[in-house]
Amino acid sequence: MVKLGRIDSHLPVPLLAQHLAMPRLGHLDQVYHVFAYLKAHHHSCILLDDSKPHVDHSRFPVVVWHDFYPDAQEAIPANAPESLGNDVVVSCFVDADHAGNQVTHHSHTGIIIFCNRAPIIWFSKCQNTVRTFSFGSEFVALRIAVELIKSIRDKLHMFGIPIQGPTNVYCDNASVVINTLIPASTLRRKHNTIAYHRVQEAAAAGTIRVTKESHETNIADMLIKPVNGICLRELCHRVLF
Repeated sequence: MVKLGRIDSHLPVPLLAQHLAMPRLGHLDQVYHVFAYLKAHHHSCILLDDSKPHVDHSRFPVVVWHDFYPDAQEAIPANAPESLGNDVVVSCFVDADHAGNQVTHHSHTGIIIFCNRAPIIWFSKCQNTVRTFSFGSEFVALRIAVELIKSIRDKLHMFGIPIQGPTNVYCDNASVVINTLIPASTLRRKHNTIAYHRVQEAAAAGTIRVTKESHETNIADMLIKPVNGICLRELCHRVLF
């Protein structure tokens, strides 16, 4: 049902999937809750809107990366056809719930990618390692988002669809956004620097550009943690009928 577009039920699926090997009665009760929700909102369907979103370009500061990544450029497939027709705007909302798992204290990643106003990719999954700080979990989520963005941009290039500028990435962690916009900033922890430099290299190549988004309007918030029904429906109205 998640694959078919019920993005609003995406979070319970990976949470319950963690207990497939050893389920308990409480997990079965939660499954009943999921189906009760789907029954109450059975008319919801995915919103495939081909109109372009309004983008405030002033929110994305211009950063000079030449001194740090002089050869960085987006790798377009060599056998990609000529891009024709109307271009599309690719946008991405990303978030992470730091230590959201109460048992293992693993963080949870949530990502949703749009082509124009149509949601194309949605991702909700527990991270593989425990992160000490929220900063690290957010950067891991952003690195995963970069990989998904790279994948969808390669597909669009192979389809011959022109892309309007870099992908607009919206993240609600101010520290992550600031460090992404400062070429001279450095990190000491190796497991963080790998994700960090992957994100900065994508920004230097013009694949992405990152800005701060309030957590109240970050659509990825419903993919990382349970939210109350009112907030869930407000976020869902941006992706579902």
